[in-house]
Amino acid sequence: MEKAIRYLSWGLLSVCFFSPQVSALEKNHAAPGFELHGLDGSVKLARYQGKLIYLDFWASWCGPCRQSFPWMNEMQAKYGAQGLQVIGINLDVNAEDARQFLTVTPARFIIAFDPVGATPRSYGVKGMPSSFLIDPEGKILFEHIGFKETDRVHLENQIHTFLDAKK
Repeated sequence: MEKAIRYLSWGLLSVCFFSPQVSALEKNHAAPGFELHGLDGSVKLARYQGKLIYLDFWASWCGPCRQSFPWMNEMQAKYGAQGLQVIGINLDVNAEDARQFLTVTPARFIIAFDPVGATPRSYGVKGMPSSFLIDPEGKILFEHIGFKETDRVHLENQIHTFLDAKK
């Protein structure tokens, strides 16, 4: 029953996230700033200015999120030294659900928590997972909704292209 109530709470929050009034950010617009509680303290977008940021919105109940985590770990390991920073923002109402997810599917990148959903609203998130690539000046380069195994190559090519352009 408690789990059902949490999912119902998410359902009510998702009406806010996915309402037609909210639109996704456009390419080359400034990424909205945020400061959230994270696994290792405060996570503030401005702190990562100068890096290429892969910002991912996820939840414990999201099946494709389970598939994306190993890929994001791989990207952080492969491109972190070249300036990539992966940041995952969890949207679970109950942080314990997120922590259980992370026990089974660990993250080797920065994790933040937004149980009230302010950040996904500011980004116009329309589905789960949703990711944004943000350039070193803080502008949106592209948005991607969902995650399938077939997305891996395309997304990595986007990251690689923008890192090469930064050189």
